[in-house]
Amino acid sequence: MTRSAAREIAVHLIYAVQCTDEDPRTVIETRFEETYYDLLSGENEVYTELPRQKQRAYISDVVMGVCEHRAELEEYLARYSIGWNVGRISRLARACMELAMYEALYVEDVPMNVAINEAVKLAQKYEEPETVAFVNGVLGSFSRDRGPTE
Repeated sequence: MTRSAAREIAVHLIYAVQCTDEDPRTVIETRFEETYYDLLSGENEVYTELPRQKQRAYISDVVMGVCEHRAELEEYLARYSIGWNVGRISRLARACMELAMYEALYVEDVPMNVAINEAVKLAQKYEEPETVAFVNGVLGSFSRDRGPTE
């Protein structure tokens, strides 16, 4: 499984936590139960391969990190979503942007441009073109403000 596929699963888990308000650990554990994971494979090709231990660790770390830093990430979303109420942004678009911001800020082996490009690609897969442009704009502003080395 590629890191891109692991990111996509992480976005799904972040989205699930947002929608259910369940404990992130519970969402992660449930999603990776073999029978549940097998059911998901019929709905989305990203679930055809069970993540290896390293990928599971990455997924768990970023999902937990996004949840633990949600207040900070929402502040960034509010700052860069000029003219938008954060509550009106689709949950999936928010999950993509939160993951990208979290990776850019806290995951050492992920350059900011990679985190942003991957988030935009995920938005393109699931969202309308206008939302993709919005995601790109918000993350572009975030990137310019944070600088390439932060």
